[in-house]
Amino acid sequence: MSTKQGGKAKPLKKPKSDKKDYDDVDMANLQKKKEEEKALKELKAKAQQKGSFGGSGLKKSGKK
Repeated sequence: MSTKQGGKAKPLKKPKSDKKDYDDVDMANLQKKKEEEKALKELKAKAQQKGSFGGSGLKKSGKK
């Protein structure tokens, strides 16, 4: 006899990973990456405040 399986099959749970032990090089790389992300976020915020580049908005043709 066949059994009916309704719905989606639940995915198997992945075991929790242990905390990794980082050495000095890894910690330096993580710190550098965080600083770069922070700087990028600040630049994005600054760019959004200024608006579009050029400041003239949409370009219009000279015809009337």
